[in-house]
Amino acid sequence: MYSIYRQVHPVTGIESAVYCNLVDPIVKSLVIGGVNYLHIYHLNSDTDTSSSAAILAGNKGQEKEKSQDVKSRRMKLECVASFSLFGNVYSMQSVRIAGSPLDSLLLSFKDAKLSMLDYDPGTHDLKASSLHYFEDEELKDGRCQQIVNQPLVRVDTDGRCAAMLIYGNRLVVLPFRREISPADPSMDGLVCSNSSPVQSSYIIELRKLDERVCNIIDFQFLYGYHEPTVVLLYEPLPTWAGRIAMRKDSCCIIALSLNLEQKVHPIIWSLSNLPFDCCQLFSVPKPIGGVLVFAVNSLIYLNQSFPPFGVSLNSIANISSDFMLKTQEGIRMTLDCAQAAFISPEKLVVSLKGGELYVLTLMTDAMRAVRSFNLDKAAASVLTTCMCVCDDGFIFLGSRLGNSLLLKYTEKTMAELVDNSISADSKKERTDEPATKKRKLVLDDWITSSIDDLDELEVYGSEANQSGSQVTQYTFEVCDSIVNIGPCGQTVMGEPAFLSEEFNTSEPDIELVTTSGYGKNGAISVLQRSIRPQIVTTFELPGCTDMWTITGEEQQEDEDNDVETEPEEEHTHTLLILSRQDSSMVLKTGQEIMELDHSGFSTQGATIYAGNIGNNAYILQVSAMGVRLLQGVKQLQHIPVDVGSPIVCCSVADPHIMIMSKQGHIIQLMLKPDKFGTGSGARLAISKPSITLLPKIVTLCTYKDESGLFTTSTTSEQVSAIPRVTEPPPTPTISTSLEPPLPLDKTSVDDEDELLYGVTSIPKTDAFVKKPEERTPGKAIPVKETAHQPTFWVALCRENGVLEIYSLPEMRQCYLLKNFPIGHRVLVDSFLSSSDPRQGNQEKTNVLQEMPVVRELLMVGLGSKRSRPYLMARLSEELLIYEAFPYHFPPVIENNLKIRFKKVNQNISLRLQRRYGVAGRENKDPLDDDDEESWHLNWLRPFDDISGYSGVFLCGPKPHWMFMTSRGILRIHPMNIDGAVTCFTPFHNVNCPKGFLFFNGKGELRIAVLPGHLAYDAPWPVRKVPLRCTPYYLAYHMDSKTYGVATATAEPSNRLIKSVGDGDKEFENLEKDDRFVFPLVDKFSIQLFSPISWEAIPNSRYELEEFERVTCMQMIDLRSEGTVSGLKGYIVCGTNFAYGEDITSHGRVIILDVIEVVPEPGMPLTKNKFKVEYDKEQKGAVSAIAGVQGFLVTAIGQKIYIWQLKEGGLRGVAFIDAQIYVHSICTIKSLILIGDVYKSITLLRYQEDMKVLSLVSRDIRPCEVYSIAFLVNNQDLNFLVADRNKNLLVYSYLPEVRESNGGQRLIQRADINIGSNINCFFRICCKKSDPIVDVKSLGVIDNKHVTYFATLDGSIGYLLPINEKTYRRLLMLQNTLNSHLSHLAGLNPKAYRSVQCDMRQLSNPHRGILDGDLLWKFFHLSLTERKDVARRIGTSVEQMINDLSDLDRLTDHF
Repeated sequence: MYSIYRQVHPVTGIESAVYCNLVDPIVKSLVIGGVNYLHIYHLNSDTDTSSSAAILAGNKGQEKEKSQDVKSRRMKLECVASFSLFGNVYSMQSVRIAGSPLDSLLLSFKDAKLSMLDYDPGTHDLKASSLHYFEDEELKDGRCQQIVNQPLVRVDTDGRCAAMLIYGNRLVVLPFRREISPADPSMDGLVCSNSSPVQSSYIIELRKLDERVCNIIDFQFLYGYHEPTVVLLYEPLPTWAGRIAMRKDSCCIIALSLNLEQKVHPIIWSLSNLPFDCCQLFSVPKPIGGVLVFAVNSLIYLNQSFPPFGVSLNSIANISSDFMLKTQEGIRMTLDCAQAAFISPEKLVVSLKGGELYVLTLMTDAMRAVRSFNLDKAAASVLTTCMCVCDDGFIFLGSRLGNSLLLKYTEKTMAELVDNSISADSKKERTDEPATKKRKLVLDDWITSSIDDLDELEVYGSEANQSGSQVTQYTFEVCDSIVNIGPCGQTVMGEPAFLSEEFNTSEPDIELVTTSGYGKNGAISVLQRSIRPQIVTTFELPGCTDMWTITGEEQQEDEDNDVETEPEEEHTHTLLILSRQDSSMVLKTGQEIMELDHSGFSTQGATIYAGNIGNNAYILQVSAMGVRLLQGVKQLQHIPVDVGSPIVCCSVADPHIMIMSKQGHIIQLMLKPDKFGTGSGARLAISKPSITLLPKIVTLCTYKDESGLFTTSTTSEQVSAIPRVTEPPPTPTISTSLEPPLPLDKTSVDDEDELLYGVTSIPKTDAFVKKPEERTPGKAIPVKETAHQPTFWVALCRENGVLEIYSLPEMRQCYLLKNFPIGHRVLVDSFLSSSDPRQGNQEKTNVLQEMPVVRELLMVGLGSKRSRPYLMARLSEELLIYEAFPYHFPPVIENNLKIRFKKVNQNISLRLQRRYGVAGRENKDPLDDDDEESWHLNWLRPFDDISGYSGVFLCGPKPHWMFMTSRGILRIHPMNIDGAVTCFTPFHNVNCPKGFLFFNGKGELRIAVLPGHLAYDAPWPVRKVPLRCTPYYLAYHMDSKTYGVATATAEPSNRLIKSVGDGDKEFENLEKDDRFVFPLVDKFSIQLFSPISWEAIPNSRYELEEFERVTCMQMIDLRSEGTVSGLKGYIVCGTNFAYGEDITSHGRVIILDVIEVVPEPGMPLTKNKFKVEYDKEQKGAVSAIAGVQGFLVTAIGQKIYIWQLKEGGLRGVAFIDAQIYVHSICTIKSLILIGDVYKSITLLRYQEDMKVLSLVSRDIRPCEVYSIAFLVNNQDLNFLVADRNKNLLVYSYLPEVRESNGGQRLIQRADINIGSNINCFFRICCKKSDPIVDVKSLGVIDNKHVTYFATLDGSIGYLLPINEKTYRRLLMLQNTLNSHLSHLAGLNPKAYRSVQCDMRQLSNPHRGILDGDLLWKFFHLSLTERKDVARRIGTSVEQMINDLSDLDRLTDHF
């Protein structure tokens, strides 16, 4: 049994974040990590907010009009780079090594690995500078793996060393290099370079210091000590809440002073008898110092020089601890799962587990001793997993349970505080917030406190004479958000509500719907992998080869004209030009589309190019033998062009025009004002550039650079461009100090929805441009604030693969790249090595035998203000995408561009797969790229504003959209629903606002728009529907095309259930004081949703009883005599009454039918509602349900029952005993697969004729199952298991194998570790309707299924069975890539994918599952590397690409 695993949707949850100078010495970067992904973001000032922000947050219907100050600027997150690793990041820190202008990243990986990463400005990539590995058997103490004690990394506050906690009882100390030394004999052996940033590490055995030091909870480095000092929080003898009567206050702290030179570490401070529920440590910055201890019910400040000070946060602390705690008046909270970060030495922002944001102020006396705490509730936000303070005034909240947010915090002014106090009564949301004015507490009573340690004052300096702390109130405002679809609890497939009738697909169109988030971040995420445009209308126009839309006859208004026009009307397309092989058509597009009979356009021959020029004031038409300039439909100028061959290519960068003939001759034109008084206002000036024509020029592209990156000088203006990779410039006008926080607009965010989802509605304004005179010397230049003067360039490619970039209009060569079509990872200017492009590279050509020819070039600026230049090249069978980045390091080539190009990894293949062509097809494919005439068809079509998005559309047999917003990530989405696309153009019209036109392969012209309910700036187009409660289960009812959603709202409960008599129970209301924190009890309900608007259908809610929990819910086909098929779909739900451990569990089986009724007036969605078919209590808790052959299968207690729904009741048919707790059931035909929480899987069989449920086989090894599924490969049926250790295990029923004991045991056939927990599987047939796939191969995949899964980290992947021959070939490729590629952070993919076990197994790993994430990196290799890899394994590059492309086609769903 062989299969392949691949992740098709990346992880979206965020678990760690740091803010440091990773890629730029001046501008700091926000580095966020989630599972095995790293993303580097910059904070950019931006005024225009994308319309997709509200859709991303899923809150489109709740947008509120708010008055915004136009001058206020918002900081937006722009992604600079993204990286994937073959290992899960457990902890991340940054450190500045002596002598380095940039910070380094420290990443820890399971079980005890540590990598130090630095930014490489030459490759725009991360490189490992130091690797450390501590997974010796002696250190493991006999354990197989660490589950509880994950490696924690902390960095000394002064950057002198780092420490990593491994295996829960050892501390690894890594001293950093103090100064730059040419050679150091004490360097670590595992170093990648000659000068190691880390000196030799050593391990501290904590138990040798004190045998009580074990069970480390947390540790931190302290501020203000002469030597690095680390404080550890530990619990020698653990206790728990049910045992505090016997043992409480079991936590302790211990402080070690680390002497790095002598490697000694004396204990300088210790304290015991801390509350047992201590969970986190936070070191307090200077000048206060000390450490803050977060306990669940209390908050404690500790300092070596002062007595401890602590407060109780609720009344539970008075019972659970004897530690001296003062009562914090007016506060009732708990700090479990809380996150915190210091925004100043005495203030920190605390995010509670419910999402509430508090500002905690440490109130000190004159001796800097903390004497009280002040907690001020500031806002309610996302459930936070990590918190990171960015520049002054900004804080980032990372979450794996909701959208991550960038918040802006500002101090409230006196006027705002007065307004708040006046309007406090009218705002219900703010009643619990103190509306006190900004005040200063003078602590006269505490000035007489004694000072025990005078040296402590010397350590902290002369700042000890302050006499108090200020309490300040803050307002928080959402600036930006990062979408997260995790954790995906349950995922179902459904039909999209809106699908144009023109799409006739043989297979049903399917979208994914998954549960996301938790609590108030709960949502439903609707995912579509491919784009499905909404068709406005369709015309039959066969024979068209290209088309262009042209902005109409309106003159551009002067800047000082005050006449206001709608922005949509400014650029309305009024003309459509269609080109055929030998003629052209000019259509006028108003309310109707009609052909223009008389115009100045040339219609006798094919049009090569048509478009606007001169700021849309004029129109340019290029035909095979001439160029025309028009104003409206009036011809102004006609230039016949005869260079011996017809014109085949034209590229425009207003006002520059470059045209190329078939023989490679180039002619340059430029639009100039008419000085001869002809009245036309403008004319075209023609010239022939003096560049060599040999080797032949095959394609060209002009480019207007607005980013400032394309520069031949290294002035401070260019150095400040972003993404910046340069050293600090020597010019004195730029300092490394950061700009002060931006002024906040007057309107503060009062609505909790904005802090939850990041929903803002700001009027779109022009991009903010800071004038040069506004800058003040001595401040850092703000990111992307400078207005760059546009420059013009032309890139041309020759037959021998040389790419040259010339400046316009002087046509001076500024860049030269050899062997461009090979697709190297980084493109470096090779102008020095050879300035003559005619020399070529003969030896390389001999190695490659033939260089692929570049068919099309496109250089385009994407992203915010077009600041991200991209170079795209279409070869015969693939697409190359490069991003430009600045490079100002030597060797400097004078008067050449100071840039390099980094390859963008993507898997778009243009291969037509002729070996799969339909037999006997003689007619020519319109997209056949071998025809030389079709070489110069433009498949890469840039667009500026289609439904608010800009990017590039790729035509061809596999059309793709490439979007980029101000977020800075290139999003590539396929559009395969209408087959091949021959040409494409944007189209903005009254009847089609911000839409587009395209021709499909059948010659049909479609006028379409992008569906507006989806957000496309995401890995997959997504729509998040906020629920404000936790969604647990989803079920798609196919008959009514609606969704049943089981949700829960957590509510405090003071009711206690007691058992009385024979199974009876009584409820008792507990009376507690006001500061008691009551437990939260989930209140469940089942709601019907319509996919048309994704609103809850009114009057369709089914409420469950108090203390009743939904444990399982599915759509099951049960036998019914009222349908033709004999089966009817019901939403079946199993529940459990969770009363407590003293009362026997019971549950219910609820069978709901979705019926159609007469809708209420004005409420069309109310045509569907629930009807209860069955609702009765069972003997035990119903833990799992499924359907088999029209019968209902339930797991109740320790038994599996089969029921028949008949006459409104359930009749028992058969039963069998199970293991401990069955939580998942999966059925296929008569086979039933059950998953036990501890006892792995069991295979059952139901024989209907005998009404017998019998045991077939089971896995005898213990396994903590998360979810189960079937893996179907034609005639073979296998069983798939996801376990707690993030493994995927494949089992088979093989009674003929000796190890199976005659079939009594299931045989494990394959395993792999995917790094994420899987909670649900869903299975679908392989894609068959691809016209490229050979008809003969359809029989092979007829019964092969793809098993998809969604993880708790927000990723989606699949497992696909493959045949042995393909497996062997791809296995050799996988092993070769494992050693051939340089893996980030020194991680090994083979080790990452190895199965993880709690204890040592008596058998070897079975493997048998290929790692698709590694295999698809074959597409990212250059041509020479591909040939080298294929030669090593004895096959061809074409064979490997065909194998991977076949797998892509089979899994091209959603």
